[in-house]
Amino acid sequence: MATGWKLQANLFVAFCRVGLLGFGGGPSAIPLFHQEVVRKYGWMDEDEFGDTLALANTMPGPIATKLAGYIGYKVGGKIGCINALIASVIPTSLMMVLLIGILQKYKDIPWVQNMSAAVVPVVAVMLGVLSWDFIKKSGDTLGWKKAVGMLIAAGILMEALHIHPAILILAIIVFIFLPNLKKRGGV
Repeated sequence: MATGWKLQANLFVAFCRVGLLGFGGGPSAIPLFHQEVVRKYGWMDEDEFGDTLALANTMPGPIATKLAGYIGYKVGGKIGCINALIASVIPTSLMMVLLIGILQKYKDIPWVQNMSAAVVPVVAVMLGVLSWDFIKKSGDTLGWKKAVGMLIAAGILMEALHIHPAILILAIIVFIFLPNLKKRGGV
C-alpha cells in the first residue's frame, strides 16, 4: 500500500473519480466507492466496506461525504479525511453547476432527455450487483435461511410499514449482537 504523498494522491484521485462519475447522487456512488476502496486500492475488504456502508446509512447526511470522510481518515488520518472530503465535494460541486446549467439549457432536446433517462437503468444494475454481493455474503455468514428471512422481513417493514432503514439496521445489530454478548457474559 502506498504511503505519504503517494497515498494522499491516490485518495484524492479515488474520491475525485467517485465524485465526478457518481451521476445520480449517493446511491449511484456506492458501487463506485466499492470499486475504488475494495477492488482497486484494497483499503478495505468486503466485510469492512459492508460494515462501513451500513453504519454510514444510519447517520444523517449525504452518504458520499460520510464514506469519503471515514475512509479517508481510516486510510490517511486527519489529512486523508480532509483530502477525501475535498476530492469528493469540490469537483462534484463544480461539475454539478456546469452540467445542470447545460442540461437545463438543452433539456427539451430529445437526445438530452434520452441520455438522462439512460442513466437510471445503469445505476439500477450497479446497485443490483452490489446488493447481490451483500446478499451472498449474508447468506454465507448468517446462513441462507436467516439471511433470506431477514431480507424479506426488511423489505416488508420498509415498503409496507414505511420503517426507516436506519431503524432496521439498528434492530438487526441488536438482534444479532445482543445474544452473543449475553453468551459471553458482556450484558
